[in-house]
Amino acid sequence: MKTVITSSGENLMSSFDMRFGRAAYFCVLDQDSGNTEFLENVNKDDSHGAGTKVAERLIELGIQKVVSGDFGPKAKELLEKFNIQMVVLQNAGLTIDDIVGKMKN
Repeated sequence: MKTVITSSGENLMSSFDMRFGRAAYFCVLDQDSGNTEFLENVNKDDSHGAGTKVAERLIELGIQKVVSGDFGPKAKELLEKFNIQMVVLQNAGLTIDDIVGKMKN
């Protein structure tokens, strides 16, 4: 299963980013192998529609779960349409490594 975690940076010590469409990076966690990969969010500075564009990109990547702090209504609708699980975390103090560790347990 591939899971995306919204991130402020491109390594495991980066802070969890509460924003979905405006997150700086996405940590892609392959829960089967435990491998992680960071992808830059090329849509983070778009004037509008960032969340929808990000959702479309994640669908293309075959992501099955997204961990973020919030999802806009259009992005949420699109993710639901493709049966992508959305996990909302309200703890802005976590690092990506903290979240990955909890998901592996």
